[in-house]
Amino acid sequence: MAITSMETGQMSESSQHPPYAPQAASLGGVPTVNVDVPITAVFLFLFMLCAAAHMTIFQLNRRKGHKFIMSALMFGFCMARITTCIMRIVWATRPTNIRIAIAASVFVAAGVVLLFIINLIFAQRIIRSAHPNFGWHKYFSLAFKVIYVLIVLTLIMLITCTVQSFYTLNPNTRRIDRDVQIYGQVFYTFISFLPIPLVLGGLIIPRKTRVEKFGSGRFRTKVRILLTAAVLLCLGASFRAGTNIKSPRPRNMPA
Repeated sequence: MAITSMETGQMSESSQHPPYAPQAASLGGVPTVNVDVPITAVFLFLFMLCAAAHMTIFQLNRRKGHKFIMSALMFGFCMARITTCIMRIVWATRPTNIRIAIAASVFVAAGVVLLFIINLIFAQRIIRSAHPNFGWHKYFSLAFKVIYVLIVLTLIMLITCTVQSFYTLNPNTRRIDRDVQIYGQVFYTFISFLPIPLVLGGLIIPRKTRVEKFGSGRFRTKVRILLTAAVLLCLGASFRAGTNIKSPRPRNMPA
């Protein structure tokens, strides 16, 4: 989740008042009208369709007395991505506006966190299905609640330090902000990976009872979908963390 200060190559280096243009390059670079706007517009349309679909599913289930929270979370993710796409298009047309760059970065981070939470909820449900005695134990449930709290607190820390890094020139403050950002990226990489060993462990450990059915569809299909999503999210989080842990490069020489 790239929430570090973003490269703004066309921003003035001589800015004398906050927010200050960052001197380091970041993943993605500065969007351009010719390249980024058409591509981002396509993704904006797709996320709008997905948001409508997930909200429709949520409302239909709610009328049947079943509140499927996953649909609501996916709707939230799509809305965050819609906002991100809009901000990136605006940023492409106003490349010197640092505040727009900050907003785009924040919404990118907020959206991905929802996917991490969805995967953890599914992983917990699969564990409860395969090993109900362990999965429904109060300490196991408490552990997940602690993880959810840490996810939210880490997101707040990342947003705070990201915004602060644009509003200070103090080297020590910027160092602290970067350390917190690296912690957050590594933490979310761990969170994105966590469902994989949980689910695999639940499948490998011998079961004492039959698998409890939940939802619709085959149990194996649910496991495959979760593992596929977890692997993709983990790869993305690992790449973003790895690129930002490396020493920052000048924004005019990103690679």
